[in-house]
Amino acid sequence: MATPHPVRKFSVDPGEYPFVSRWLERGGSWMHYVDEGAGTPVLLLHGNPTWSYLYRNIIKALRPDARLIAPDYPGFGYSDHPPGYGYTPQEHAQWVNALIDHLGLRKIILVCQDWGGPIGLSVAVQRPQDFAGLVILNTWCWPPDWNARLFSRIMGGRTLGKLLQIKKNFFARKIVPSGIFHKERLTPALLKAYTDPFPTAASRMGTWVFPGEIRRSARWLAAIEARLHLLKYKPVAMVWPKRDPAFGKRRYLDRWLSHFPKAEVDELEDASHYLQEDRPDQVIAAIRKVLKRAR
Repeated sequence: MATPHPVRKFSVDPGEYPFVSRWLERGGSWMHYVDEGAGTPVLLLHGNPTWSYLYRNIIKALRPDARLIAPDYPGFGYSDHPPGYGYTPQEHAQWVNALIDHLGLRKIILVCQDWGGPIGLSVAVQRPQDFAGLVILNTWCWPPDWNARLFSRIMGGRTLGKLLQIKKNFFARKIVPSGIFHKERLTPALLKAYTDPFPTAASRMGTWVFPGEIRRSARWLAAIEARLHLLKYKPVAMVWPKRDPAFGKRRYLDRWLSHFPKAEVDELEDASHYLQEDRPDQVIAAIRKVLKRAR
């Protein structure tokens, strides 16, 4: 007898997130994902502490023209917390790989932001023949500099970092609202959508592991960057929020351009870290550009 998939653990405004829930089972645990539209697959990967809700406006706009697939990593959104799971980016990448195989995806357009960059690009350099283009938002895939290491030690540390993430739900409650430039969009419903996935201390483990992995995964990150040349002939578009306190500095964009010098770049003065909340229109435009070139 098949194990029934889980139900949604919390509710969001169905007008904002009007999608059918789909589920991938591995080892008795279930990962939630959205799969809307038809045509060229566009794989939308989130970071910390977000989930597929982050891409809702992009999915709604593009589903007449493409197939939009947005997973929630285990421990995020509606997905399960698998027993013994470490919540590392490498483990999340294994789930993304499994989802690609489960759905039989080919000629994928990867859209990645925050931790979605290393997670998605680690998969793309492993199987470059299955990817047709990239939309790179504010992200990275190389070992951290001293600023990032300091952030990692504090926010992912076993004292203050653990207290902030596990006890206080700091990323969902404080980092999300501080990372949205257009403050008028910080409605109670939006804030609730980002805090509700983490109702207990145990449910927040993934939000604590992610910052610590910035430094712990340095070798893994270096290995991804070393293989980016396998993707250099794919069409690439970048959307870069200059108000992002983590990635807004020009050196991040310049490093990406050293790998993808022909990328189309749109730099934004009115967007912060959660770019998909601030300027979904610009993300949509970038995806359309890559879809057109990939086709």
